[in-house]
Amino acid sequence: MAKGSVNAGALSQEILGAVRSGSFAPVYLLMGDEPYYLDMVCNAIVENALDDFARDFNETICYGSDVDADTVITAARRFPMMAERQLVVVKDAQAMRDLEKLAVYCENPLDSTVLVLLMRGSSADKRKALYKQVSKCGIVLESNAMKDYETAGWISSYYSGRGLRIAPDAAAMLAEAAGTDMGRIVVETDKLLKNLPEGTVDITAGDIEKNVGISREYSIFELTKELSARNSARALKVASHIGSSARFALPMAVAPLFTHFSRILRYGALKETDRNPDRTKVAAALQGVNPYFWREYDVAVSNYPVRKAMAVISLLCEYDYKGKGGDAGEASPCELFIELTNKILSI
Repeated sequence: MAKGSVNAGALSQEILGAVRSGSFAPVYLLMGDEPYYLDMVCNAIVENALDDFARDFNETICYGSDVDADTVITAARRFPMMAERQLVVVKDAQAMRDLEKLAVYCENPLDSTVLVLLMRGSSADKRKALYKQVSKCGIVLESNAMKDYETAGWISSYYSGRGLRIAPDAAAMLAEAAGTDMGRIVVETDKLLKNLPEGTVDITAGDIEKNVGISREYSIFELTKELSARNSARALKVASHIGSSARFALPMAVAPLFTHFSRILRYGALKETDRNPDRTKVAAALQGVNPYFWREYDVAVSNYPVRKAMAVISLLCEYDYKGKGGDAGEASPCELFIELTNKILSI
């Protein structure tokens, strides 16, 4: 069954439930540029497909760079020894030169074999036979990287799934610290929980600041808030501190500003056509923004109406180009960032 269009998180949970209950598809194609769900599912299949005593004879784990299609097909067509099934896992399957030849096996896979093709950071060509055949006989899990605007929402959902509640500003701070890397968010959360009192359920911005290593006072999250309110002195101070960081990279700082002002532009355009939009329209314009922060965007739209928001976005594109080495002159990345912040405030 084709599963590529299904939400990766929901599908992963569905697969995990099935394999833990002993139900397996004959073929799994795990692909995409976000490895979190792919690794989770692959590990669960390996852990549950065989009893420990059956692994020596019935488990084959190999890497795409070391095998060809004929070798994998030969392994997959063997029958299990003293076990209900056998497991064949090909990690980094995208490294196989003749990967598409596996489509021949997928036309008629053995029910007694579980074949897993793991493609971390890559995807099968959906126009070709392998993808089409696995979609018919097995399960395709496609896990793509989150968009910036999805991260805070994913964090809130992830925390809820672990029986935790994270404050909206705390989720925004963690999103800034970890970016869209789900694996890093999970690691940072595990570290956080080890440092908090046992039984802690509610996670605050202070918890994130103390245990994840990000300062609320000097963060991109704080900068967008000060820019929205046109607090010039405070915004320039925050920008200077961010730019002085040893790990500072101008394009990485411009990206969240671009997301922020794109939301301001969409929300401003909505307010121009509908002075009192309902919550559904506001949520669509401020995609990914927790309602807790909507008031900030009301202030931002009053300070950056559509024309000014467009000018800021144009400015951000210019400085993104400069940050990538284009026509930056003698200015350092920090100086460029302060200059950009000052120009935004002057629009």
